[in-house]
Amino acid sequence: MGAVFPGGASVTRLSVYPGVCAADGLAGGTPHLHLASTEAYVVIGGSGELHTLNAAGHRRTPLSAGSVLWFTPGVIHRAVNHGDLQIVVVMANAGLPEAGDAVMTFPPEVVADADRYRASVALPVDERRDLAVRGFLRLAADPAALEEFYDLAVALVRPRAGGWREIWASTVEAQTRRTGAVIDALARGDGRHLRESELVTAPQSETERLGMCGRLRTYDVRNGVTLDPDGLSRP
Repeated sequence: MGAVFPGGASVTRLSVYPGVCAADGLAGGTPHLHLASTEAYVVIGGSGELHTLNAAGHRRTPLSAGSVLWFTPGVIHRAVNHGDLQIVVVMANAGLPEAGDAVMTFPPEVVADADRYRASVALPVDERRDLAVRGFLRLAADPAALEEFYDLAVALVRPRAGGWREIWASTVEAQTRRTGAVIDALARGDGRHLRESELVTAPQSETERLGMCGRLRTYDVRNGVTLDPDGLSRP
């Protein structure tokens, strides 16, 4: 078993949806926020925009090949596709987004009701996006509505927080502790960890899955495969 990806992060190849939203005529994904994780975009092809909303206001940031940006928990974000927008997404806290560290911007009466929220998440991709975009446009027009949405989002995910701590402890915290131990060893003149170094690769998923912002190809970075000098994976 190889080492996990640096920093306990995850890596995903994202092809942003080209379909147009009925609510405002823009192509792209479903607006949402993360409550505990920072997300980074490395744009590798195409063009588009990142629409964001937080306490500082509503912003549109152009995206093109070579763009690198990231946003912290609480930034509502929506990838808008102007033409074949391709992104490598680096997400902090591998495992947390998959465990529910994301809330879509559905109208408040949906976010306030856990059963209605789950039912809305299960809608077909286009219907789910259109519902969330309608909520996003309302939030962008009303700062008071954004405050309410933040409170509703926290209440929605609160029951999961205990499980999230376990995921975080096994990834980010574990790597931080390992780095601390290495620094302590180096301070003693101990470099034994250098003799245990590895070259690790993570296979890309063979099939795409539908995500919030587009079609995803994930990498199993929590179960990397160690490579031998000849480039073959170690049994």
